[in-house]
Amino acid sequence: MSSNPYLVIIISILAGNYIFRTTIEFLNAFSLKPDLPSEFKGYYDETKYKKSQQYLQENTYFKLAHSTVSTIIILCFILFGFFNFIDQLLRGFVSGEIILGLLFGGAIFLIFQLIDIPFSLYQTFVLEEKYGFNRTTAKTFILDLLKSWLLTFIIGGIVFSVVIWFFLKFQTTAWIWCWLAMTVFQLFLTFIAPVWIMPLFNKFIPLESGELKESIETYAKDHAFKLKGIFTMDGSKRSSKSNAFFTGFGKYRRIVFFDTLIKKHTVGELVSVLAHEMGHYKKKHILKHIVISILTTGLLFFILSFFINNPNLFAAFRMDNLSVYGSLFFFGFLYTPINLILSIFLTILSRKHEYEADEYAVTTYKHSQDFIEALKKLTVDNLSNLTPHPLKVFIDYTHPPVLKRIEAIRALNPNSV
Repeated sequence: MSSNPYLVIIISILAGNYIFRTTIEFLNAFSLKPDLPSEFKGYYDETKYKKSQQYLQENTYFKLAHSTVSTIIILCFILFGFFNFIDQLLRGFVSGEIILGLLFGGAIFLIFQLIDIPFSLYQTFVLEEKYGFNRTTAKTFILDLLKSWLLTFIIGGIVFSVVIWFFLKFQTTAWIWCWLAMTVFQLFLTFIAPVWIMPLFNKFIPLESGELKESIETYAKDHAFKLKGIFTMDGSKRSSKSNAFFTGFGKYRRIVFFDTLIKKHTVGELVSVLAHEMGHYKKKHILKHIVISILTTGLLFFILSFFINNPNLFAAFRMDNLSVYGSLFFFGFLYTPINLILSIFLTILSRKHEYEADEYAVTTYKHSQDFIEALKKLTVDNLSNLTPHPLKVFIDYTHPPVLKRIEAIRALNPNSV
């Protein structure tokens, strides 16, 4: 292994990432505090609070088992030349860089998807079922899997083909063309996803007339927010967990409430949740994330351009032939540390944006206690961790811990109780 520096680097990255992630998960799982925070007294009883901690620990063990198996399989693929075996097998039947790339990528994708199926089954039908969350039927599970595979083959195939073609055609300037093409494609997906992709998995029904719709429309009108649609989503067909989100732009812009959320919350609480989501739009958080995504995509393609058809990189994976498509796959391993640094930056920014959206909701809707109630109910219903380890928050949390959010809201409105 020591004869090839790329192999040493890649193995070190895989091992280092595994140890780092495992450490974070163990710290988080074993830093749980048995005493219920006073803020949640009357919301969590002793039994349910203990259940939430057991849920976290079992999820942690599951994730560690999954990551252990995945890491071992990837190491075997690298060290025993399985990537090369698949590549040589395909070369015996077809030729042409793009066709070979699509088949190679499709084969790798399917292999790892099939490996993941037992883990997905266990998580859905054992772990989530045990804690009362699962509503997924076997039919829904299979259809979701097939639909996601089909979308990956179509969208991923288009993207992969375009990137390969640009690097074959333009070589040194290909990264710029890839960046431009992916920017257009990202923006296109942002607009069409709410209309064409998301409805493949869920039903989106316009919110019925009534007190909730009237309250939302009144609030939106008072704050010059043109709603293009308020929808409920049948989240209950997969899980009892609740959520709400803002998606799309222009005439495709819509606010979506899970049906489980509507069943469990008052009108005031739901309007406060909408005010939070609207705050993201008003504060231009969505636009900022899109710009950052575009910039990081450019960085990825720029760095990638230095590793196209690198002989030492291919030797690390025991490959007999150089290829653009192989370069795209293998570069992903080298990009892991950079991606980690970027993701930490994005989670920090995301938590900042959540605080800003909370502030917007409280200062515009002026019902801070409704918002606090909504946050508490969401936390309890989803068995969320009240006291995550600070390192886990720093690395992975896109939202601040709920106790920190409530503390910040109370600072904005000292009269809330």
